[in-house]
Amino acid sequence: MIAFSLGFTGRVSEIPFPFPQIILFTLVTAQLVLFNSLKGLKSWIYKINIKYLIAVHLSRFVGIYFLILYSQNMLPYDFAVKGGTGDIFVATTALLILVFVSSKNQIRDKIYLIWNTVGILDILFVVFTAGRIGMDSPQSIENLLKLPLSLLPTFLVPIIIFTHIMIYVRLLKKNRMI
Repeated sequence: MIAFSLGFTGRVSEIPFPFPQIILFTLVTAQLVLFNSLKGLKSWIYKINIKYLIAVHLSRFVGIYFLILYSQNMLPYDFAVKGGTGDIFVATTALLILVFVSSKNQIRDKIYLIWNTVGILDILFVVFTAGRIGMDSPQSIENLLKLPLSLLPTFLVPIIIFTHIMIYVRLLKKNRMI
């Protein structure tokens, strides 16, 4: 609700780069602090089916919207096409994992690990690319700071990064590495 309100009132569009990235990583840090502080949250993250954490990444089909905005000259190539296609790939492979990888699959955790690594690298690439472009040419990426895209740095991307971290935590815990 706060993220939507900030976007709706135009407050997010007033924030100069790289502050959207700073806000994003602050929100990720806050989620990690809550995870480590709230026993109930930690217990819930450990108990839920890991596929629920993967399912969050179906939201990365937002990459299709990036491509549409690029075709209308509303987002730059480096962000929209490179980031958008990466997001579409991660969302598509998440869907394939959800549908085809069973709990009985002996290489399931390796599939999760590979997918998670590709996914977190992609989202970090997108975040840093947006920051770089925002510093060099803020007007070319100003649409990222207006609704509905303002929800990305203030809501969705922090959740995406957090779920990637939680998938790593789950896989490491399962393999008794933590």
